[in-house]
Amino acid sequence: MKSKVLNLERLRELLGSKREGKKVVFTNGCFDLLHVGHVRYLQKAKNMGDILVVGINSDDSAKRLKGEGRPIMPDSERAELVAALDCVDYVTIFTEDTPSRLIMLLRPEIHVKGGDYTLEDLPELEFVESYGGKVVIVEEEKGYSSSGIVKKIVERFSAEAEASEA
Repeated sequence: MKSKVLNLERLRELLGSKREGKKVVFTNGCFDLLHVGHVRYLQKAKNMGDILVVGINSDDSAKRLKGEGRPIMPDSERAELVAALDCVDYVTIFTEDTPSRLIMLLRPEIHVKGGDYTLEDLPELEFVESYGGKVVIVEEEKGYSSSGIVKKIVERFSAEAEASEA
C-alpha cells in the first residue's frame, strides 16, 4: 500500500494529475494524541469535497504553538495516524506556524478550520477568497482536545502517586 504521507512536491504533483473536476478540501492542525473529536472533524471536512488533504504541524511548529512538552508524539507518527483514517486522502507535514504557504501552493477549493477559530482570526482567508476558494468553520463537539487528555493523564498520575505515597 502506498503511503498517503507525502512531501509537498509529491503532493502537488499528485493533486495536479487527479484534480480535474474534483473538489480539494484542506485542513490542518497538530493532531497530537488523535481522538474522536479529530476523527469526526476530519469526516465532516471530507464530506465537503472529493479529496481531503491534511497539513500536520511539524514538531517545532507544534511546540511553538502548544508550548513546552508538546507535541507528545513526533510529527511522523501523528501524520501516519491521520493518514490511516479512511476519510483522509493525503497528509503533508509543514514547518510554519500557519498553513498559509501550503494553501498558496495547493489552492484548495475549501479550507476547513475548527470552531475554535473565527473567520477574522485566519490570515489565509483573504488569499483563499482571492482565487475563488471558500473558508468553512466547522463547529467541533465540546469536550475533546489533546490538551484536555494530557491534563487528565497528569491529574490521574499525580493522584495515583499521592495515594501510593500515603
